[in-house]
Amino acid sequence: MSLWNTILSNLPEVAGPTQKRLSFKEKLKWTSIILVIFFVLGLIPLFGLGRNELQRFEYLSIILGASFGSITSLGIGPIVTASIVLQLLNGSGLMKMDLTSHEGKRKFQGIQKLLGIFFIIFEAGIYVFMGGLTPDSVLAGTALYTRVQLLLVFQLFIGGMLILFMDEVVSKWGFGSGLSLFIAAGVSQEIFTSALSPLPSPLDPSVPIGAIPGLFKALSMGNPVEAGLLMASVIATVLVFVMAVYSQAMKIEIPLSFGRVRGHGIRWPLHFLYTSNIPVILVAALMANVQLWARLLQNWGYPLLGTFSAASNSPQSGLVLWLHPPNLVRKILTSSLTMGDIKVSVIYLLFFIVGCVVFSWFWMQTAGMDAKSQAKQIMASGLQIPGFRRDQRVLERLLDRYIKSLTVMGAIAVGILASVADLAGSLSRGTGILLAVMIIYKLYEEIARQHMMDMNPLMRRFME
Repeated sequence: MSLWNTILSNLPEVAGPTQKRLSFKEKLKWTSIILVIFFVLGLIPLFGLGRNELQRFEYLSIILGASFGSITSLGIGPIVTASIVLQLLNGSGLMKMDLTSHEGKRKFQGIQKLLGIFFIIFEAGIYVFMGGLTPDSVLAGTALYTRVQLLLVFQLFIGGMLILFMDEVVSKWGFGSGLSLFIAAGVSQEIFTSALSPLPSPLDPSVPIGAIPGLFKALSMGNPVEAGLLMASVIATVLVFVMAVYSQAMKIEIPLSFGRVRGHGIRWPLHFLYTSNIPVILVAALMANVQLWARLLQNWGYPLLGTFSAASNSPQSGLVLWLHPPNLVRKILTSSLTMGDIKVSVIYLLFFIVGCVVFSWFWMQTAGMDAKSQAKQIMASGLQIPGFRRDQRVLERLLDRYIKSLTVMGAIAVGILASVADLAGSLSRGTGILLAVMIIYKLYEEIARQHMMDMNPLMRRFME
């Protein structure tokens, strides 16, 4: 066995369950435990931290499942970055792996984990040594300053590895994936706070944090512009919810029959959003990383990706300006919309759509969702197309007509929905809301499909 295979086969991992099928209670237990641990880790501050430049990008922390300044400051960023790099390498043909075999999938997962560990170390060093998370300035120029920097990197490494293993625990012992769970938890928390919190805003103590209490206060004080802005945020959030659920429910059903049992068959569903929320996660994480890198490079004195305003922390020039969505609804209501805002909005929309299509296509090919893999799975289940001979090639040609179209069209639809929600100025980032709705809806479908019969009767009635 080569050294490379030895490293991949000896990477630390979470042991999977020995039983073939886990009960609903068992999955619920592990999912709840990991969710509680995730929130607790987000409350543990980094020991020795002085200045937290990343705190200005709190809105990006939701997409990255991070809590800047805590032990989980890296969030899911390194894991998603590793997935993006590996998909691009495999999709472009620079790294060929046979994902149809068990050995090929195991190798792919091993390389992805190794890349994830590399990016945990790399991003931890970048965050600390490029000025994002730094020790107290009074230590500057002393030997203790370097030691505290190394201590911060070590703490970020520990937090990143904990996120990596918690993702594995959820994937093997819980519902869905840990990455999706962490994003949904962060977005849900922000939406609840942004909509209902009556506490005063830290920026303006006279205004509550929550949009709904703020709406009633604006109406009582006779401020129609502010009331209209808050109402627009609430309406935009509700529309994203409705459109996301409606899009998730759209699907094509292919009639199939059991070859040996006449008169019996099923319908094989192909969802309109074929690759689900994966393209949005990857594009959103990519854009978040670009903005974080731009800020760190600016602090380092090399604003290669653009510059930010010191006062408002908003992008001023460069790539980050074109990847930052303006709040079009606010600008229209306050009569401050310019041609530059329209240009930025169009570029942002196009970037999101193209990015979703690219990542959706790569994910379809690498995640076993292509026509060949689906046809093989259907044939293994003893199913075939009614009126056709039992041949995998026939089934593959039929599925290929739908899967390629759904991959592209679904990606375009989800890209438009996410980017328009961002531009509309919803209560959270529109991307985050869309991800949360899709994750929760997919989780509901998985639970309803696999565990409807073994859950508590009250829970079953609620799910129905």
